Amino acid sequence: MRALIQRVAEASVTVDGSIVGRCGPGLLVLVCAMDGDTEAEADNLAGRVARLRIFREDDGRMNRSLLDTGGGALVVSQFTLAADTRTGNRPGFSSAAAPDQGRRIYERFVSALAGRGIAVETGIFGAEMQVRLVNDGPVTIWLDTADRVKG
Repeated sequence: MRALIQRVAEASVTVDGSIVGRCGPGLLVLVCAMDGDTEAEADNLAGRVARLRIFREDDGRMNRSLLDTGGGALVVSQFTLAADTRTGNRPGFSSAAAPDQGRRIYERFVSALAGRGIAVETGIFGAEMQVRLVNDGPVTIWLDTADRVKG
């Protein structure tokens, strides 16, 4: 699974002119299920997102997690994170999970994040969405379960 995480002052996602999800201070999480991803990877990624220490302490150092701050998360599915841009000018998306698998893994990630006590709102899987955010910092972090050090 891949996730692009942005620390935000606020974020919202709109579908057909209506806001369907929003969060105040916290994280905007753009997430993509890759072909072959499992529920275990969704659970692992949710834990990493919840514990990622990218919020400031009083001294200005980034040493607090979403769990520490009580912030919320807006989670938006984004299969384009699977883009293969190594050749040509048109990205390929063949490494993204098929829609049914992608939805299942995405929903598992959302559930696992909420199960850690985080207030989670979402976009609509597969919909055309407009995402608005006020990036705080800016802080943007890329996580990929395939990059995790084993051991």
